[in-house]
Amino acid sequence: MSGTSSPEAVKKLLENMQSDLRALSLECKKKFPPVKEAAESGIIKVKTIAARNTEILAALKENSSEVVQPFLMGCGTKEPKITQLCLAAIQRLMSHEVVSETAAGNIINMLWQLMENSLEELKLLQTVLVLLTTNTVVHDEALSKAIVLCFRLHFTKDNITNNTAAATVRQVVTVVFERMVAEDERHRDIVEQPVLVQGNSNRRSVSTLKPCAKDAYMLFQDLCQLVNADAPYWLVGMTEMTRTFGLELLESVLNDFPQVFLQVTECEIFLSLLVKFLDADKPQWLRAVAVESIHRFCVQPQLLRSFCQSYDMKQHSTKVFRDIVNALGSFIQSLFLVPATGNPATSNQAGNNNLGGSVSAPANSGMVGIGGGVTLLPAFEYRGTWIPILTITVQGSAKATYLEMLDKVEPPTIPEGYAMSVAFHCLLDLVRGITSMIEGELGEVETEYQTTTEEASSPTQSSEQQDLQSASDQMDKEIVSRAVWEEMVNACWCGLLAALSLLLDASTDEAATENILKAELTMAALCGRLGLVTSRDAFITAICKGSLPPHYALTVLNTTTAATLSNKSYSVQGQSVMMISPSSESHQQVVAVGQPLAVQPQGTVMLTSKNIQCMRTLLNLAHCHGAVLGTSWQLVLATLQHLVWILGLKPSSGGALKPGRAVEGPSTVLTTAVMTDLPVISNILSRLFESSQYLDDVSLHHLINALCSLSLEAMDMAYGNNKEPSLFAVAKLLETGLVNMHRIEILWRPLTGHLLEVCQHPNSRMREWGAEALTSLIKAGLSFNHDPPLSQNQRLQLLLLNPLKEMSNINHPDIRLKQLECVLQILQSQGDSLGPGWPLVLGVMGAIRNDQGESLIRTAFQCLQLVVTDFLPTMPCTCLQIVVDVAGSFGLHNQELNISLTSIGLLWNISDYFFQRGETIEKELNKEEALQQKQAEEKGVVLNRPFHPAPPFDCLWLCLYAKLGELCVDPRPAVRKSAGQTLFSTIGAHGTLLQHSTWHTVIWKVLFHLLDRVRESSTTADKEKIESGGGNILIHHSRDTAEKQWAETWVLTLAGVARIFNTRRYLLQPLGDFSRAWDVLLDHIQSAALSKNNEVSLAALKSFQEILQIVSPARDLDKPETPPVVNVPVPVLIGPISGPGMSRPFVRTDSIGERLGRYSSSEPPIITDELEDLNLWWAAWNTWYRIGSESTKPPITFDKLTFIPSQPFLTALIQIFPALYQHIKTGFNMDELQKLGVILHSAISVPISSDASPFILPSYTEAVLTSLQEAVLTALDVLQKAICVGPENMQIMYPAIFDQLLAFVEFSCKPPQYGQLETKHIANAKYNQIQLFAPAEWVALNYVPFAERSLEVVVDLYQKTACHKAVVNEKVLQNIIKTLRVPLSLKYSCPSESTWKLAVSSLLKVLSIGLPVARQHASSGKFDSMWPELANTFEDFLFTKSIPPDNLSIQEFQRNENIDVEVVQLISTEILPYANFIPKEFVGQIMTMLNKGSIHSQSSSFTEAEIDIRLREEFSKMCFETLLQFSFSNKVTTPQEGYISRMALSVLLKRSQDVLHRYIEDERLSGKCPLPRQQVTEIIFVLKAVSTLIDSLKKTQPENVDGNTWAQVIALYPTLVECITCSSSEVCSALKEALVPFKDFMQPPASRVQNGES
Repeated sequence: MSGTSSPEAVKKLLENMQSDLRALSLECKKKFPPVKEAAESGIIKVKTIAARNTEILAALKENSSEVVQPFLMGCGTKEPKITQLCLAAIQRLMSHEVVSETAAGNIINMLWQLMENSLEELKLLQTVLVLLTTNTVVHDEALSKAIVLCFRLHFTKDNITNNTAAATVRQVVTVVFERMVAEDERHRDIVEQPVLVQGNSNRRSVSTLKPCAKDAYMLFQDLCQLVNADAPYWLVGMTEMTRTFGLELLESVLNDFPQVFLQVTECEIFLSLLVKFLDADKPQWLRAVAVESIHRFCVQPQLLRSFCQSYDMKQHSTKVFRDIVNALGSFIQSLFLVPATGNPATSNQAGNNNLGGSVSAPANSGMVGIGGGVTLLPAFEYRGTWIPILTITVQGSAKATYLEMLDKVEPPTIPEGYAMSVAFHCLLDLVRGITSMIEGELGEVETEYQTTTEEASSPTQSSEQQDLQSASDQMDKEIVSRAVWEEMVNACWCGLLAALSLLLDASTDEAATENILKAELTMAALCGRLGLVTSRDAFITAICKGSLPPHYALTVLNTTTAATLSNKSYSVQGQSVMMISPSSESHQQVVAVGQPLAVQPQGTVMLTSKNIQCMRTLLNLAHCHGAVLGTSWQLVLATLQHLVWILGLKPSSGGALKPGRAVEGPSTVLTTAVMTDLPVISNILSRLFESSQYLDDVSLHHLINALCSLSLEAMDMAYGNNKEPSLFAVAKLLETGLVNMHRIEILWRPLTGHLLEVCQHPNSRMREWGAEALTSLIKAGLSFNHDPPLSQNQRLQLLLLNPLKEMSNINHPDIRLKQLECVLQILQSQGDSLGPGWPLVLGVMGAIRNDQGESLIRTAFQCLQLVVTDFLPTMPCTCLQIVVDVAGSFGLHNQELNISLTSIGLLWNISDYFFQRGETIEKELNKEEALQQKQAEEKGVVLNRPFHPAPPFDCLWLCLYAKLGELCVDPRPAVRKSAGQTLFSTIGAHGTLLQHSTWHTVIWKVLFHLLDRVRESSTTADKEKIESGGGNILIHHSRDTAEKQWAETWVLTLAGVARIFNTRRYLLQPLGDFSRAWDVLLDHIQSAALSKNNEVSLAALKSFQEILQIVSPARDLDKPETPPVVNVPVPVLIGPISGPGMSRPFVRTDSIGERLGRYSSSEPPIITDELEDLNLWWAAWNTWYRIGSESTKPPITFDKLTFIPSQPFLTALIQIFPALYQHIKTGFNMDELQKLGVILHSAISVPISSDASPFILPSYTEAVLTSLQEAVLTALDVLQKAICVGPENMQIMYPAIFDQLLAFVEFSCKPPQYGQLETKHIANAKYNQIQLFAPAEWVALNYVPFAERSLEVVVDLYQKTACHKAVVNEKVLQNIIKTLRVPLSLKYSCPSESTWKLAVSSLLKVLSIGLPVARQHASSGKFDSMWPELANTFEDFLFTKSIPPDNLSIQEFQRNENIDVEVVQLISTEILPYANFIPKEFVGQIMTMLNKGSIHSQSSSFTEAEIDIRLREEFSKMCFETLLQFSFSNKVTTPQEGYISRMALSVLLKRSQDVLHRYIEDERLSGKCPLPRQQVTEIIFVLKAVSTLIDSLKKTQPENVDGNTWAQVIALYPTLVECITCSSSEVCSALKEALVPFKDFMQPPASRVQNGES
């Protein structure tokens, strides 16, 4: 090759080609121009190729079709010269191997044309030879065409051509086969799938052959066809052929290439014959020789393999291999059934003598003595037939003793047992050979497969395609091999099993037994590896049956698919093979007696040493071949379970089995041999399950499934009785789990799922073990050092904890206790690393229900306490909510009050923790939330959690609040109280952490929801008395009904909510629906205030007060809590409500301003406008009004149970008004005032219970107001002050206020009535002390101090407001006078003396202010109706009908007279001087009154000593002087103005006349007795008055004095004269003075009337 490809050779080739083409071009110049053109373009082509390519030969080969073209055209000219030239050129190209497959095809076609035209025949043959020998590009049709061309030339007439062609054909045939051999050599290293040859059809499938082999095969086949005178398939175009030539060719091929044909031999017939020689009817020696022959096969597994491949696997061929094995089985069986003649079972020892010398030595060495056994020799014994076992050969080699004697004439004597021993060895060697061969090949395949796949998967490979190709070839090859292995096993297992089972049963020799068991074990393992389930299970069943006592009732062995064998016979490829069931009479040493594992054990069962040997084999099988046992673990484990039970092994900690005693039944009897074996067996059993860690995942699953189904059977058995159950399966599940921790994930679900079922079993021992196993596994799983660690493998951690959670669905308390103890241990050991497992662990605590007994609840609660005290910081923040839920659920448990109360304490601790770690928790929760949100969006679902859409940290708080809220309505008062205090403390202390918007939820979902529930429970609570609080606890009378206990809750809740509204108003007000919330709160306050419970109603008002002191929202952010600026001091008589636990100072270190800034940087709190604020206050006013009007409205009927509001309640109610009024005063109009008045009036009218009176009422003598009365006056005071500084339009309210006050003033004389209720007067109630337990009477209060205070207020107010238009218009003055008229006219009859005195002084004060105003408005007529009222009042007072009390002292009387005098003085100073502005009638009435007063009025009741005092001398004198004073007036300028003088004069003169007359009369009657002192004084006074009067008249201008007056004066004269006789010197001197002025009247009588004048 190198010669043709060297540069020189290439250069030469190019030159030669070009010269050939030139020569061709020249030759064809004239005759064949196209060829010439082709040749010339060929030259250019060659040059181009040479110039452009470095690899010139390759380029030439690539373009060879075009390069060859001119020469082919040349041959087509059929010109001899040109043809020769072209063929030579073509040969040159071929010898340089620059001809491609296409070009070669074209060349052959051209040669065929030349052949058909009989041109250049020798040259053609030469060309063909060169073409086929220099390269391998010609295949298939091209090759067959070339060969046919040669054959055709062989049959030409020309001798030379003929011979040359024959030689060429021989050479070509050889070349074809050589190519094939070379091809095989090239591919020898690549292992291929064996070709699956199809059927016996004539046309075998060749598609799978390689190209050269295919050519060779087709050629060989056609040669056969031609020799047979049949048409060829491949050599198309043959015209004739001689058989001799064909045979010669075939012979040469067979001689030269024997290796190609040696792989196939035809020995079916021979083998089938050999099998027939084993039949029982054949002579002994023949059978022996046949067995020896078969033994030779049996030690050559590869030979057996080729039998199987060549015959058993072909469709229409004898199953040779199967027949051999079945024949051996039948042979052995026949030896037992038909004893060999001359060898009866009795002559057992005789057999030894017949042995030939060559055999005796090994046979004797094989004698084994079983200690104390019946027989010295190892042997088989079955149903009386005894066959010794001889040692034939070394294992694995066949020594054919009798085969070597075939040259002898006489058949030798065969020793007894020889045939059996050889057959036995056949079996063993067969098993050993097949299994070692197949397992070896399997191992190779697996390692090769691994390497190829590894290579294919490594990316460094250059040609991946090639690798994948080899990998798939590998697969094909393995498929072929696997088919052979499976066929071999399927062919032999039935026969083997039948034979081995029989031998096992018959064996009396431990070593033989061991060999049989080993064979069965090996076969089982092999079947397992090949996945042949039926055969595997059959072998395992055989071992299992061997382990158990004969006829032991173990269903699993009788019902599995494997045990299709237990039928007495089954058909193997048409041959009947007997299955002999184990005989029970085998002479075996009994080593153990025990109880069978059954629901109703019947008697005992025995185990022999062979049983124990089988058991050990079984353990060995499971131990070494567990990976291939698959479903047959079921058989193995079921058998082991029964053996363990019979041997009395019981589980101990960790699942290991230890010798133990059965609880009941006859005790197990064990020989010492077994006793020493037991720990070993127990150990092997444990190691067996320990070795499960080396099983692959699938096998492990089979093991677990098998254990589970065993356990299910044990559970079924243990139902309905409390006998000791079989715990084998549970114990081994635990053991298996513990050793497989490194891959626990794959077996965890089935394992724990089953143990959970065990935990629910009614048998307590079974259940206890289930729980023990489960909790041990969970604890071990959590503490195991996993890779990656649990902290990074959350899924696994959850998986491990899940069964713990599932245990919560089990109701047995013992299981739950185990579960909780496990939780406690997990917390103590792994608490810090639970991570995502927390929800499950917490769920376990939370799953404890109320009805599950105290101890469970205590244990669970212990766990929870541990969590709250130690583990809150280590758990994921998302679990905190669960902690809250669980703690809450313990609060609701009613088994143990202390637990409930402690759990509320835990909730407080939790809230404290939230507060301290707020920022961290918030960050983590937000992160988690974002993640969930994203997942939810990806799934297209809505994120669903409680209190969404509040931020997650706030939701946590809300869950906490909600939990506490639930506890606030617990049926137990102590829990409610504690929860309520905690709830409001935590909202108060930690509420600042909440986002602004979350407050909305707090208010509506937490607080109002709670208030609703409390209100409902309180209003429906039972009023029955509770005798004691459980045990000997006494209950205070204020809490002795459910209703009273709920009242306390209501109080606490309402106060808490109100406080939050108060302290957090700056947060709440900017919320959108604050006003709605405000309304709801007011509604709650209203319903509480109107509840018929004093405690609740009073507390409601306290809450009302609290929320009314709320400041308007903070303007200055740092001072949100400045109190309202109110000009009026508001007395708040209620101290702050404080309950136990409420005293935690809610002080924040950072200012609220900062907080607001921090939370709401995006939206600073909105300062609501005043208007909305006003609406809130008006809502409050309406509520106040409703509470007031409802609570003070008198009931329609009264009985003992009638509810009447208490004084503190009413006081608190009225005290609210001033604060409230400050906010609503701008819109407070007459209607509101009217409403207020009604409430004030009603409240004041409410009586009090006589029980309470000693505490509320001042003693009768003290003039003190009750708090309620104070409050009422304060309210009015606030109002009037506000009106005073308020705008003009407010002042129209003054009259209404006066009305209100005046109504109160009336109470002094006429106390108010409360509905139809009969009240005792205060005096009676007070002085007749009520017996302690009399039914409550109602006592009216002492209203006098209140009425008097009201009067003082009226006077003060009037002094300020007299001139106001409204006061004038509304006749306030008249009303005051009218009101005062009552006490003034009653005078001494008033309930309290102080009243009328105050009334007088008040009247005087009022008039001193009011009269000037009245005069001012005289013309308007607004005061017209007042004057008569005033006149009547004066009249009623000065001349009262009431009699002074008897015990009135003289000093008192004089003081009282002075009061009367003051009244007259007022008349003289304030009224009469302004008579011209006053109605005449009024003045007339006054004059008449003065007249009446100036005449002494006597009273018959006076004693003489007193009489002078009682006559009110001072008063009379004052009246008279006043009359006198006004009888004339210098100032009078007009007649109209003078009317008062005239009236006064007339009255005065008449009065004087009367006095004088009376005096004269009295003087005359009295005789010597002096007249009373006051009468003397009076007459002196009158006489002086007369002189004064006349003086005055004289001074007055004459025209101003009425004629009548003078007449009246002169008429006095005679009366004066009569007085001269009086005895009193004082009177005389006065008389003298009075008579002197009369001289001026003494004038001569006037002349007659002149000119009409007098």
